[in-house]
Amino acid sequence: MLIKNLLLKIILYIFIFSILIFYIFSKEAISKNYLIPEENEKHSGGKGTIFNFNNNAFSKQMKNISFEERMDFAIGNGFFKRIWVSSPASTKASDGLGPLFNSRSCQRCHLKDGRGHPPEFNFPEDDAVSMVLHLSIPPRNDEEISMLNNLTLKAIPDPIYGSQLSDFSIQGIPAEGNLHIIYEEQEVKFKDGEVVYLRKPNYSIKNLQFGDLHEEIQLSARVAQPMFGLGLLESISEDDIRKNADPNDENQDGISGKANLVLNYQTISIDLGRFGWKATNPTIYQQSAEAANQDMGLSNSLFHNPDNCTDLQEQCKKMPNGNTEMHNNFELSNEQLDLMVFYAKHLAVPGRREHDDFEVLKGKEIFFNSGCNSCHVQKFTTQNIPGDKALSNQLIWPFTDLLLHDMGEGLADNNKEFLAEGNEWRTPPLWGLGMTKKVNKHTFLLHDGRARNIMEAILWHGGEAEHSKNIILSLNKKDRDYLIKFLESL
Repeated sequence: MLIKNLLLKIILYIFIFSILIFYIFSKEAISKNYLIPEENEKHSGGKGTIFNFNNNAFSKQMKNISFEERMDFAIGNGFFKRIWVSSPASTKASDGLGPLFNSRSCQRCHLKDGRGHPPEFNFPEDDAVSMVLHLSIPPRNDEEISMLNNLTLKAIPDPIYGSQLSDFSIQGIPAEGNLHIIYEEQEVKFKDGEVVYLRKPNYSIKNLQFGDLHEEIQLSARVAQPMFGLGLLESISEDDIRKNADPNDENQDGISGKANLVLNYQTISIDLGRFGWKATNPTIYQQSAEAANQDMGLSNSLFHNPDNCTDLQEQCKKMPNGNTEMHNNFELSNEQLDLMVFYAKHLAVPGRREHDDFEVLKGKEIFFNSGCNSCHVQKFTTQNIPGDKALSNQLIWPFTDLLLHDMGEGLADNNKEFLAEGNEWRTPPLWGLGMTKKVNKHTFLLHDGRARNIMEAILWHGGEAEHSKNIILSLNKKDRDYLIKFLESL
């Protein structure tokens, strides 16, 4: 009798164990079935996600910030939109622009908090204000080589024009020059015979006002990136980002993402880069302070220079500035910068549309089966951020790994910035991609807006993404449409 009971217990345990194993493997199988939407998948930005799909979809505060924080958000928005004027001026709250600049306000670059574009869009009514041209040269001596190797310098600027072309100026000083673009078309053919024409930009500068550029000048055009979701990206733990890095491709999957290591001006330390086209800034604070100084010539707590002129632009250096004691002896006060950063951190991510639609899910399946998620990692959970519940412990779906990847010679700009080589770019987040046309009235993509739509952007992928691109090239028209519909749902 004892033996019989023991056998029954063993059979029962085996049965329960078998059920458990079946459940685990069934759950794993379901999780890999991309035709079933995942829980909370439509909440791209966690609990702060908004479902406002009009032309202000990128400019709303996170839904989960407090009433008191909404006031700070609104004031920060005011500073973000503020039109700055040159010094001296009757107002001491918004003077100090330039003398050289690219824009009079943050909002003029980040149009409706969204994506910038090349100057030919609606030209000449809309000029190059949402695109800037970065300038750099190779190191000229041992000291510059050492600074680059030690990561105490991002890149070597042009001796006369600095690290960025300023195509506007205050009265009495000429603008540095004008960006000029000529496009060459090149043909790409899908396996089924359909042809797509990509446009390759060639950049030059017209009307140079301060002399010739360095003979080894390197030019890199960059459009302004979307502002929403930045606080959530900053809240991803460094460990979670580094988990996806494989700089030596040790798993031999062809993807060798690496972290950029950059100088943190606040802590004077070398930190993980997250922001910018080549992940050259570690924090939103530094990204904002650098943009205020480079794009508008505003001195602040991190960038003390009250102008963005080089020493060889003598008349420019002599112009008055807007530094005042009431603004901490800067043009952009600590309080103003803090509020602008708060605003940037808490812009909400728009949620997904039609995330459970069959064609969208088919496109998602193609996206994953093509290996696109190797770089465009779909989700993270943010870490706990003391004093900021809205950004803490949020399941988010940004579709980026925030790492650098070799994108091939077709997209290379020859500009090395910290550890980022000329052919390496940070994986841009894809959330909000499908709302760009609604908000910004265009669909120009990639770092310089050369791609006129999503498919062109895909076909510019090379380097580590060459294999995935070739899979897309082999798809039939119906599957390509599924893929685009998925990406437009993000």
